[in-house]
Amino acid sequence: MAWPPFTSFCSCLLFVFFFGLGSRICYGFRFGFDIHHRFSDPVKGFLGLDDLPEKGSLDYYVLMAYRDRLIRARHLAASYGQSSLLTFASGNDTFFSRSLGFLHYANVSVGTPSLSFLVALDTGSNLFWLPCDCKKGGCVTGLQTSSGDEIKFNIYSPNNSSTSEKLSSDSTLCRPSDQCSSASSNCCYKIVYLSSNTSSTGILVEDVLRLVTDDDQSKAVDARITFGCGQIQTGTFLMGAAPNGLFGLGMQDISVPSILAKNRLASNSFALCFGLDGVGRINFGFNGSSDQSETPFNVRQSHPSYNISITRITVGSNSSELEFSAIFDSGTAFTHLSDPAYTFISETFNSKVEEKRNSPDSVIPFEYCYELRANQSTFKIPNMNLTMKGGDNYFVKHPTASIPTPEGGHLYCLALLKSEDINIIGQNFMVGYHLVFDREKMVLGWKDSNCQ
Repeated sequence: MAWPPFTSFCSCLLFVFFFGLGSRICYGFRFGFDIHHRFSDPVKGFLGLDDLPEKGSLDYYVLMAYRDRLIRARHLAASYGQSSLLTFASGNDTFFSRSLGFLHYANVSVGTPSLSFLVALDTGSNLFWLPCDCKKGGCVTGLQTSSGDEIKFNIYSPNNSSTSEKLSSDSTLCRPSDQCSSASSNCCYKIVYLSSNTSSTGILVEDVLRLVTDDDQSKAVDARITFGCGQIQTGTFLMGAAPNGLFGLGMQDISVPSILAKNRLASNSFALCFGLDGVGRINFGFNGSSDQSETPFNVRQSHPSYNISITRITVGSNSSELEFSAIFDSGTAFTHLSDPAYTFISETFNSKVEEKRNSPDSVIPFEYCYELRANQSTFKIPNMNLTMKGGDNYFVKHPTASIPTPEGGHLYCLALLKSEDINIIGQNFMVGYHLVFDREKMVLGWKDSNCQ
């Protein structure tokens, strides 16, 4: 089956971010925010970016798989006895596309007077940075809509916020490698995310992140945080990926969850929920429930991440005692596994489906795709389960993607990509769960949820 070439990549890389927050904690509050996928209908409708790839189209999946190959190289509770929830000022509902592989976005408010920024959420990195005092060509200042209008992004400046302070070079959050090369007393940073020269460079600053309690009182809570004043962005950040900032949710001290916990505004935990119906939430300070499943994190002191161990894979009635580690990363669209796990899942899946396999095509990012007959709207796939360290089961609920063909038909594909190194559980394997990243107990918790 012939496929047209995937063209106009740069123009399609206009990723748009939009969010709100809501969350709760043990000490006093919890936080969370609204989430939108970069290609979700609410985002496209708001910005009028009709030229973006349609959900479920081949270009849509090729684009996100391409983005994953780049981003993978980056530097690597209103219940259960907790008090008030906290949310971003714009609310706590979350929305994202029902298709596979989402980047999520939050609308966060920072500074005095406050400015709103559309930031990408990423559990695979630590620093929260915003475009700030941009050097020439160093930031994306806006996006052009299909009608020719331009949507202007806010650009942060410490000089324009009365609550902003530049971090000094002797701060505990300023590493020796972050020292500025000049005689400046500022704390400089440079984070290289990709081998293809994608980075953010600037200085670290402190300012307030605007939150409210998620209750009838909606009490304002100003959380003082440290983040990056990104003066120069390079690579895919200038092509549209995270054009208005990146919100790192990692384990290191510089991340917002770590700062909220240190300041006793939230317990040292947060939760993500990706609903099967495209609705979800993110909450800071949520410690999970007594009936959730759990597995411990494998914490490496040199570079801590949300790394877990899988001890068994089951596809249909076939099981394999494969033990390996993988990182739960909300910033990666598709799950990436190396051999032997990738081959076992793919070949077992292939042996159990009824439809004819489509001839592999280099344009399609997935290796195992199957042709649907005319007017065929349903298909059967084998159950897939990952047994985690400790014995709890994690059932993968949404492992496939549907792609239209040039002839007007459709394929469904096992949305799994082969890795040559790191194993990553991406967003498509997280759908249908309320996931708790508990950094106090150092466990990942999960529970079936529609995220309502």
